[in-house]
Amino acid sequence: MRIDQYLPGFAPFDAIGGHTLMARKVLREAGYQSEIWAEHILAPLGSEARPYHEDTHRAGEGRVLIFHTSTSSPMSAWIRARAEAGELVLGDYHNITPGKYFERWEPAIAAVMHNARKELAMLAPYMAMSFADSAYNEAELKEVGYQNTVVCPILVDLEEYHRPADPATLERLRRQRERTGPHWLFVGRLAPNKCQHDVIGAFAAYRKFFDAKARLTLVGGGTSPHYMRALQLLVAELDLEGSVELLGGLSDAELLAHWAVADVFVCLSEHEGFNVPALEAMELGVPVVAYNAGAVPETLGGAGIVVADKDPLVVAAAVDQACREGPERDRMIAAGRERAADFDLTKTSKILLAGIEANLDA
Repeated sequence: MRIDQYLPGFAPFDAIGGHTLMARKVLREAGYQSEIWAEHILAPLGSEARPYHEDTHRAGEGRVLIFHTSTSSPMSAWIRARAEAGELVLGDYHNITPGKYFERWEPAIAAVMHNARKELAMLAPYMAMSFADSAYNEAELKEVGYQNTVVCPILVDLEEYHRPADPATLERLRRQRERTGPHWLFVGRLAPNKCQHDVIGAFAAYRKFFDAKARLTLVGGGTSPHYMRALQLLVAELDLEGSVELLGGLSDAELLAHWAVADVFVCLSEHEGFNVPALEAMELGVPVVAYNAGAVPETLGGAGIVVADKDPLVVAAAVDQACREGPERDRMIAAGRERAADFDLTKTSKILLAGIEANLDA
């Protein structure tokens, strides 16, 4: 039997792309034929997927389709047509950022997000079942009419986080660390919903009241040029240009070097469907300070510090607690690693296969 996956955008250094590759590996190891089809295929993943409009399979050929939902795409109508033709279609919902976060910065992106929500609801009657990365995502599915849902965390091979870091980057960061204070790290797209401006504001308060030598690194490609420019202006306005670094996407080895010198992962995002970087932080022994929003508290599962108030001083004090050497920090690190083990690939892959196979037997 074939179980093929479809997604609008297939990109490197992306949680959804990584999940899709891992799901294909799990499916093939379980004895299924499995391919990836996408609307947009970014280098260097050209050999890993094919354009979905080249799919010439017909209904009745004994195939299952899994559609990964995260944005608006013509694939939604195409998937509906395949379901109407009699093919078994399953969903995998990775969350759609509410358009309201982009309306001020990028109206065109906001329109895409609003349309994506409509497409999500449109597909509800055609999905035999849909996975959700978290209970938070599952609630959004149920709200728009999905009846059969299964929570399956995003597939991640935790062992990949223990590969060697890029030696040149690691050496540079370690030399820098000898001259500076605690190193704040945030990993994720530079986007309005992720609220990097709040992280910068809290970091300014931390430097003023706790440690003037602290550094902040924001890692992630931007989805809004206007928001990116606003972040750069904020850094300059707060006189932080020598202590805040805004980086684009990094290779896995380069990112591991940044994790190796990080003292704390700070996430003040207001909308997350899972948050893989929080999982990375826990696995790698970096304490997490996060805002109580979206699926982040669910992902943390009691590990880390969750703040209900994004007041800069409140966040700065929480970071100070997380960075201070001693039993409390040791406890946070141990709790994080214990929580990360809940997402071990042997566990999550069983959930994925059981969800799929329950529908094959139906």
